[in-house]
Amino acid sequence: MSEITKVALDAMGGDNAPAAAVKGAVDAVLKEPGVHVFLVGQEEKIHTELEKYNYDKERIEIVNATEVIEMAEPPVMAIRRKKDSSIVIGMKLVKEGKADAFVSAGSTGAVLVGGQVIVGRIKGVDRAPLAPLIPTAKGFSLLIDCGANVDARPAHLVQFAKMGSIYMKNIMGVENPKVGIVNIGAEEEKGNALVKETFPLLKETKEINFVGSVEARDIPYGAVDVMVCEAFAGNIILKMFEGTGNVLISKIKEGLMSSLRSKIGAVLIKPALKNVVKSFDASEYGGAPLLGLNGLVVKTHGSSKSKEICNTILQCVNFHNQRINEKIRECIQAESDSVE
Repeated sequence: MSEITKVALDAMGGDNAPAAAVKGAVDAVLKEPGVHVFLVGQEEKIHTELEKYNYDKERIEIVNATEVIEMAEPPVMAIRRKKDSSIVIGMKLVKEGKADAFVSAGSTGAVLVGGQVIVGRIKGVDRAPLAPLIPTAKGFSLLIDCGANVDARPAHLVQFAKMGSIYMKNIMGVENPKVGIVNIGAEEEKGNALVKETFPLLKETKEINFVGSVEARDIPYGAVDVMVCEAFAGNIILKMFEGTGNVLISKIKEGLMSSLRSKIGAVLIKPALKNVVKSFDASEYGGAPLLGLNGLVVKTHGSSKSKEICNTILQCVNFHNQRINEKIRECIQAESDSVE
């Protein structure tokens, strides 16, 4: 049997806390025998939610945290001042080795700051990127970075490519994942200063399967498995994807309900349409990990419901069992040794 994975879950983070977090934790322990969940947050509120469910009480534990970091709070100040917040306490569990992973649907800024300051980066990792999966025609591609490092340097993007390749190979089962740098054209001479400087470095990196530039219009087709960029471009891509997807689904529903004929047609195509929509649901694979830290930190959507929370906990189990952090550490250490 695999080693038990201990996951610290921020029960107070997100729009649907603590109900969604608690139900997600219960669903996860019912589905996966190899996980133990620490529900971190205000004990009385969590206990009230837990009373609604039947579960193995030895595998879900409440860790009291009296404070909550709100979405609008300045992240650095919040991490410093709210020492008894669910985010800080949860990350300390990871730092102290009491938990293998931390999951939160709370403040993205606080999670990013806390990951860097409390959990800390693996030695040799210059920046820790946020790496969500993006639905494509071929399945999913990894977008790295989507929000953690706006002013990244070429060396950072090279590390992102290596970490992203390790993730896609070991977690998503993609052999020799194709890596592309997000650009405004396919030609090598295209792009801004960062892309032009990074391109030849990626070509020379033997640990990855670099295939060149990937344009935004090719991303939905799954042109590459790992899309490398700095966080400014990555966040725009991510938000554009989410917005476009929501608009398309809304317009399809509107069209199907526009007349009696379309309503009859909607009944006939509903099963197929449901499967298509599900295939583009990134929550099926959990949240976005902050790669390159000494422990796993995963950020889920602020609007996450119990399903995404559950899948993110299961994602942490896979991450832990596949020893992703150890593989990243070995890769970065080999890089440092070659430089020396």
